[in-house]
Amino acid sequence: MDNSPRPAERGSASAAENRAFQGWVNDFRPRAVSEGIREDTFDRAFRDVSFNTEVVERDRNQGEFTRAIWDYLDSAVSGTRVENGREALGAHRGVLRQIEERYGVAPEIVVAVWGVESSYGNFRGDTAIVEALATLAHDGRRGAFFEEQLIGALRIIQDGDVAPEDMTGSWAGAMGHTQFIPTSYLSYAVDFHDTGERDIWSDDPTDALASTANYLARHGWNRGQPWGVEIDLPRGLEEMRGKRSIAEWRADGVTLAGGGTLPDHGAAQLFLPAGVSGPAFLTFENFEVIKRYNPADAYAMAIGHLADRIDGNGGFNGAWPRDDRPLTNDERRELQERLTARGFDTRGIDGRVGPNTIAAVRAFQSAEGLPADGYVSQELLERIR
Repeated sequence: MDNSPRPAERGSASAAENRAFQGWVNDFRPRAVSEGIREDTFDRAFRDVSFNTEVVERDRNQGEFTRAIWDYLDSAVSGTRVENGREALGAHRGVLRQIEERYGVAPEIVVAVWGVESSYGNFRGDTAIVEALATLAHDGRRGAFFEEQLIGALRIIQDGDVAPEDMTGSWAGAMGHTQFIPTSYLSYAVDFHDTGERDIWSDDPTDALASTANYLARHGWNRGQPWGVEIDLPRGLEEMRGKRSIAEWRADGVTLAGGGTLPDHGAAQLFLPAGVSGPAFLTFENFEVIKRYNPADAYAMAIGHLADRIDGNGGFNGAWPRDDRPLTNDERRELQERLTARGFDTRGIDGRVGPNTIAAVRAFQSAEGLPADGYVSQELLERIR
């Protein structure tokens, strides 16, 4: 099977871009050697590698950070993905139960990660990993992180786990059925059936699924705990921050969405992904564990909700504010600039609505006497202008 990257995936780099990139490769080579990568391994892995402009463009437009939460969930937890997830769960139920026995992670969660990451193995990616990681390391936005991943990829090749031409995956350097980055592979990938290989690339997903469960377990997964629950939130509680016991939430009148007593799965914190205008949730520690896989709240919510749907649960009770127009990248940058200028530091102007920007938004809202829900909207931008 030819796993080499398709021409369209490489992008069209200019001669100047490729010269600059090759200069970076030449500078990186001794750094890799100093980390224990043999020269022959490096040269073999970098044969025919060039700057990939498509990778850079994709890095600037990640859906978890740029799309409205409801649009992201519509795609990540589509009806087709739910149905395919139930089929995948049935087809692999035996090995998934074995994985659950060993690692304590429910099959639905493992299958949900599989579904979101590669559509149950159907879209594992065919971008050359070394080229993608080298491009991102050279691009510099998160240069240190991608250099670390590139060293990891070279170590995997050097160890003989996979040949460079077969090390393919996503534009971001993630590999296999559940899209492990190289350092995660080195630390958490498992040979579940003791075949002598940790094979996350083949059509058999067993090692990839077990590796995902191992990853979550090693990061503190709590057996039997849900990611979160949808709630009915009384007025005045939208500014509540931090983890609280379920007894405290109950005492403040919080119930399950549509009625019912909150289940006690440990301390929980309020999550308002669309502000006070959308559904409200309490999230448990497993929500944070999922975010170790991908730090975006939208991603963790997609994994949790897809797992719930695969398990037979329905959709959300609350309605999303679908009439809201998400801010463009330029508008998000403008918001960050204006917040920072007003003394609400977003700790960077990158157009991404992450934890620092949300904290700054909440501080601004509180100062303005608004519900401090951290929700970024056109209305908020107009107000700060």
